[in-house]
Amino acid sequence: METQNQDKHFPVIRSGLPLSAPFEWLRLGWGDLKASGFPSLFYGLCFAAGGLLFFLVFRHAVQLLTALTTGFMLAGPFLAIGLYEISRQHEYGKRPSLKETLVIWRRNLSSNSLYSLILVVLYLLWARASLVAFALFYQGGMPSVESFIAQIMKFDNIDFLLVYLAIGGMFAGLVFALSVVSIPMMLDHNEDTVTAMLASFLAFVRNFPVILVWGALIAALGLIGIATAFVGHIVLMPLIGHATWHAYRALIEPLPPPSADASKIGYSSPSPRQ
Repeated sequence: METQNQDKHFPVIRSGLPLSAPFEWLRLGWGDLKASGFPSLFYGLCFAAGGLLFFLVFRHAVQLLTALTTGFMLAGPFLAIGLYEISRQHEYGKRPSLKETLVIWRRNLSSNSLYSLILVVLYLLWARASLVAFALFYQGGMPSVESFIAQIMKFDNIDFLLVYLAIGGMFAGLVFALSVVSIPMMLDHNEDTVTAMLASFLAFVRNFPVILVWGALIAALGLIGIATAFVGHIVLMPLIGHATWHAYRALIEPLPPPSADASKIGYSSPSPRQ
């Protein structure tokens, strides 16, 4: 136990990144996407299929569809863990197999489980808040997807839109702050949940302008995917996932690997290629 405590180093958070950094992350992520091919696109297909399924099942219940769709995006950082592993393996000059990435969450099972539990609680809170916002502020009965979009375009029910965006922005900002680098860190260094989420929050605070640009890019790419009937998700979601890995590399100083059980968590590999 004493040896393990000595091996623990709190991550060093970088700051002073240029506002153009998120575009560089996307460029590097695009390189990973092209290099991996089908394994990355498989995750994109899953994101696209999940989004389309939500739409088909709940298209007549907008209050549920909006909560589920945004909640699905909030869970994106965890669902993209396989994409982070693909990018990680590329750093070591390896070509990862899809099968390996599908079970990579087992590497740090306890931390990933706790993070998932926290995410589920936040998701349930958001779903409840979304339904309450519809019940209290939406006028005219529950609309269809088409009429709801038409009302948004006409700025009808403006009170509801402002309240809904405020509540959604609060939850999205909280989840984003806690997940900017937390999942990649837990994957890369077998980090515990609390340390990873705290480091993520500090990275969010210390690089707020850059993270704001990064969040805007993620939102824009997500909207493009939705606007293309989720077909765009096939490419855009893997692109965001790979870029998130490079955001982690840019925001966090490299951590020394733990001396104990290094082979179990993937540290038998040589140093990443520069």
